[in-house]
Amino acid sequence: MKDIVLFISAAFFEIFGCFTFWSYIRLNKSVYWLIPGFISLVLFAFLLTKVQAEFAGRAYAIYGGIYIASSIFWLYLVELRIPDKWDIIGSSVCIAGALIILLMPR
Repeated sequence: MKDIVLFISAAFFEIFGCFTFWSYIRLNKSVYWLIPGFISLVLFAFLLTKVQAEFAGRAYAIYGGIYIASSIFWLYLVELRIPDKWDIIGSSVCIAGALIILLMPR
């Protein structure tokens, strides 16, 4: 359970950090948007090192599925766009894959 919280937190900080760059470059926001973006990306990297995966590649694979689903939540909650059925189906497949990698016995 702790790892799930770490993965979701890491996803939030990565998406937020990248969104500050998106906002600066694509939405013409102030360059000062990049300051919390840099901090957020450092927090993302730090949190991802705290999961209990034995190997980095496996941690990144699990994280990838959670990141995709989190991005769809971001689309809805921050960008105020309703995900379509393909967003939901695709992110569900990714979460299923992440859970298989995370929970299956080795």
